[in-house]
Amino acid sequence: MSNTKNAKASPADQGASIVSRRGFLKFAGASSLASAANALSTARAAGTTPDGTPEQVHLTWGNDPSNEVTVSWASLAAAVKPHLRIGRVGEGKRIVHGVQTTYTDGLNGEVVFNYHARLRDLKPDTSYEYEVTADNDSNAAQPFSGSFRTAPRGRAPFRWTSYGDLATPNTGWVLSSPQSRFAVQAVERFQPLFHLLNGDLCYANLNPTQQPEVWRDFGNNCQTSAANRPWMPCPGNHEIEFHNGEQGFASYLARYALPDNHTRFQGRWYSFRVSSVLFISLDADDVVYQDAAAFVGGPAPLVPAASTGNPPIEPGTSFYVRGYSGGEQTRWLEKTLRHAAQDDDVDWIVVQMHQDALSSSKTGNGSDKGIREAWLPLFDRYGVDLVLCGHDHDYERSYPVRGCNHNKGTDIATGRPVDTLQPKPVMSAISAGASTFDTSHGTIHLILGGGGTSAPLDVYGLDAGTGLPQARIFTRPNRPVPGSTAGTFVRASADAVEDAIWSAQRDTGTGYGIAVFDHEPGHPGGETTITMNYYHAPGADQTPTSNYELFETIELKKKRKR
Repeated sequence: MSNTKNAKASPADQGASIVSRRGFLKFAGASSLASAANALSTARAAGTTPDGTPEQVHLTWGNDPSNEVTVSWASLAAAVKPHLRIGRVGEGKRIVHGVQTTYTDGLNGEVVFNYHARLRDLKPDTSYEYEVTADNDSNAAQPFSGSFRTAPRGRAPFRWTSYGDLATPNTGWVLSSPQSRFAVQAVERFQPLFHLLNGDLCYANLNPTQQPEVWRDFGNNCQTSAANRPWMPCPGNHEIEFHNGEQGFASYLARYALPDNHTRFQGRWYSFRVSSVLFISLDADDVVYQDAAAFVGGPAPLVPAASTGNPPIEPGTSFYVRGYSGGEQTRWLEKTLRHAAQDDDVDWIVVQMHQDALSSSKTGNGSDKGIREAWLPLFDRYGVDLVLCGHDHDYERSYPVRGCNHNKGTDIATGRPVDTLQPKPVMSAISAGASTFDTSHGTIHLILGGGGTSAPLDVYGLDAGTGLPQARIFTRPNRPVPGSTAGTFVRASADAVEDAIWSAQRDTGTGYGIAVFDHEPGHPGGETTITMNYYHAPGADQTPTSNYELFETIELKKKRKR
């Protein structure tokens, strides 16, 4: 489908008047999305006939990363007998069949075909090669090939990388940037065992007439890395799409096969362990007060293609999903953390989510009390070491924090005191230039929202009187518009501020960067460490660049359990 990109409309042609950097989507007029689907059909007819040729290839861990990996891909039409050939490097290959998952985009009516081949009984710490194909693969003579390495079993050193808010290199989309291509290349530069992608993957919901095409650009860009090492995502607010499933995650869930969480909400949250590090991935959309997903601002409704059978989406409608799990995610989280605290083979707990409990960004979203209420007490109780987020398009590191101060915030509208549950830094960790931290005393939060999204550099606030960093906080949930139909909400802004006494480091030079983590298990009876090197891309806010330079290094340490 080589001509598809030529058929893409500009944001103005799609009916969007303008989009703010945080996703407040407004429509200039009534736009039937049937025209978008017709444009796609015309583009396909003008190019190669869609078939089962694999693309958007990516890997994820199974339940046990030492012996389970899933290879996933998409095709532009239904694949006939999709399968892969897999084997250890230098050995023969066996055939594993792909399982098809589809969904129909709820706005433009396009059917999307995805495939997952679950590989089990692999050998730990072993390199494998694979080829993906189908009986109607037009490249069957030279099928797509990749390789990966399984995780080690037991305590062993390894590396992982992380950032969020990636988007695509195609600047025809709303909120995208060529830097996204360099960000994927940066992962390959550091050759991690796997990568954590902290939400807001491609911003498809800001391009409502072309959601599947934005996902396609994203998947093919990531493929250069994600086909050779697992990319483990968490959902962000921009994975929520109108008419795409109960919480709007149909597109995300169809594309990613993720570890089993043994609840009815598969794929939204999960955990896996590598060496003595437990990774927990959460969906903070379930607990945050803020609402930053796509929003129909009007003046006219957003009208889906007639083929979908979906009704128009009225101006003022927001897909606000806070509380969708009825507390099930939080109960799962506590159970998972409790088991980890009792497990002598788990030394470290790393949590991944999209939105932020601790962010002092002034031009971004800021901090959310919903996370502080629901999950920070659990992080304290069970000794979470690191929390990795995105959402605000910058880099910020907290001191280790534990517990909170009450009534230290100020209501923006009234000036009255308000309880923001201000996180309390561990006093022993506060010293100028400190770069080594014992996380057994508190949790470090990292904002890693500089994957590749096109956005102005976030500005950090300072209190004019004290000179301390300031943070804006969401302390109240969105509320329904009085007398409105279900799904229409008042879109609230952050309503309080507090001194960000917990903020230790902020990158004021650029919003783009990647965090590289190296885990060393240490020796029995001794210490174990995680070293984090954060590399940023100076100048990328003006001109995309492949030049990532070291910004800071910190070392986390603690005593091994055994």
